[in-house]
Amino acid sequence: MKFPHARILVFCKAPVPGQVKTRLAQGIGDIPAARLHESLAHHCLQNLTTAGVAPVQLWCAPDRHHPFFRDCRARYGVELHEQAGDDLGGKMLHAIESTLGETSHCVVVGTDCPVMDGAVVRQALEALHAGADGVIAPAEDGGYALVGMSRAMPAVFSGISWGSSDVMAQTRLKMSGRWRELATLWDIDRPEDLQRLLALKRQIRADSPLAEFLAAVA
Repeated sequence: MKFPHARILVFCKAPVPGQVKTRLAQGIGDIPAARLHESLAHHCLQNLTTAGVAPVQLWCAPDRHHPFFRDCRARYGVELHEQAGDDLGGKMLHAIESTLGETSHCVVVGTDCPVMDGAVVRQALEALHAGADGVIAPAEDGGYALVGMSRAMPAVFSGISWGSSDVMAQTRLKMSGRWRELATLWDIDRPEDLQRLLALKRQIRADSPLAEFLAAVA
């Protein structure tokens, strides 16, 4: 493993219909949207746990007790942790502060980005290992798909309009110290994003649960 003393923190909600992928559900329905959310989570965890970059932790919401999370622990060997905080920023800060108390670097990712893989996370950890205080990968929708730190920086998560198209712009204003910005990525939020994902079907490993989902909806 390239960075055994770092950690990859995967943020994920339990795949409860009506509570995940709500914008996408407006076009495909609550149950298919929850199935897609679950498939994307498996896709992300499979990619990151087999990449050999760093140990992976799964940070769960609303708690660790949903059967989906227990299945992920058994399937991928990930540690389960509970998200805690008043908003997404507070939850990420809590996870980072908790992790940096025991490790040198960490990166936080969600499960919505189908192109998130070991290469992206390796690039982020290499930047931190080389001396960056923080690293971030913008998303096309105005948010970001990855954030990593060598030291906790609470200001980066304070006063951000989470869920808006201004997240990345607001975050840039709060980034101090040495930061590395990675290439812009894209994630799955709206019905049109699903069509983009379908176009990538041949690039997704055949044994991925995401490939099974896409085969069913194609």
